[in-house]
Amino acid sequence: MKKDIFPEIFHRLYDVYGPQHWWPGGSPVEIAIGAILTQNTNWMNVEKAIGNLKKEDLLDAKKLLSIEDDVLSDLIKPAGYYRIKTARLRNFLRWLLTKGGFDGLKNKDMTELRNELLKIKGIGKETADSILLYALKKPIFVIDAYTRRILKRMGIIETENMEYDEIRNLFESNLPQDVKLFNEYHALLVKLGKETCLKRNPQCNRCPINDMCKRIT
Repeated sequence: MKKDIFPEIFHRLYDVYGPQHWWPGGSPVEIAIGAILTQNTNWMNVEKAIGNLKKEDLLDAKKLLSIEDDVLSDLIKPAGYYRIKTARLRNFLRWLLTKGGFDGLKNKDMTELRNELLKIKGIGKETADSILLYALKKPIFVIDAYTRRILKRMGIIETENMEYDEIRNLFESNLPQDVKLFNEYHALLVKLGKETCLKRNPQCNRCPINDMCKRIT
């Protein structure tokens, strides 16, 4: 594998798709809530759930913890698995408040923060890293199903089930440690995976990196 393949993929996608302005969210709390709600669902459903919270002026850790479980569950229902996600949100928000909110986390060591996040019930590596990158502006690369699919088809990884941190290290060891770059790169891979490198019937003829892909070369 060429070491410069990761920068090349980024530049190809960026030249075609441009900046993605991701992750959508007006505050770190909103971004973190979105990262938890997007587990096992699509972003359109998450937007509906966040819209419900906004209408009730509840995009605040203390306010969300002050309402009853059934009220919160009803508000986030569009995101699916609403009872499970209610518990996960509460687990995260309780932890967040014990740390002094996002202001209390800004200067903390990234590895230490990640370890703490992963101890919260319901917070896995992808969710933790999304919170670190997008809400806390820490230089960590987020790996999702789209990224796994793309890398497998390109022949960069042998299986989509490769260990999460091994895939993350491929990006981080071959790119500058830059929050903006990691943010944009992940968003571009999501766009490619959602619109072109589909799970079924991929649109290879429209792919900006099809000449680099083992699936068709």
